[in-house]
Amino acid sequence: MKSEYEKMIHGECYNSLSEEILIHVRKARVLTDKLMEHKNDEDKKSHIIKKLFGSTGEKVSVNPPFTCDHGKHIHVGENFFANYDCTIMDACDIRIGDNCLLGPKVSIFSVGHPVDAELRVKGLAVAKPVTIGKNVWIGGNSVICPGVTIGDNVVIAAGAVVTRDVPSNVMAGGNPAKIIRKL
Repeated sequence: MKSEYEKMIHGECYNSLSEEILIHVRKARVLTDKLMEHKNDEDKKSHIIKKLFGSTGEKVSVNPPFTCDHGKHIHVGENFFANYDCTIMDACDIRIGDNCLLGPKVSIFSVGHPVDAELRVKGLAVAKPVTIGKNVWIGGNSVICPGVTIGDNVVIAAGAVVTRDVPSNVMAGGNPAKIIRKL
């Protein structure tokens, strides 16, 4: 029988309130709290991010406050930058390519909850991976929803809500996000 954690990372319905899951969340909170403690020290922040995330490029920068569920399911490439107040809910893999910039208050969610209220009350959730290509800029206050893939060389306009895949070499924006133009 699969554990709740195994169900979570494999995209199956799981109990998000289980102690097994909450242990991982608490560990991530300790590290995100340390980011705030060292908000003015780039070297210490980079060291903390490298401990928190599953994998990183050599050069990574995050401006706290920063929030994540687990941290270890976040994989970022070289030259990753997240501006202030970003949230990455990483119940399963979130993979972000090289040279990606996240504006302030960007939210990336790999997890969602059932529409059925009775199931939500029980704490059930389901996770779907998010993939973001290389050379992507996501404007401030944008939301990337579970299961979305964003191609390479993409600009997501500020305030966009990305609910569906976005191909490479385009600008997308709006709610729900649509292709605005080719780049």
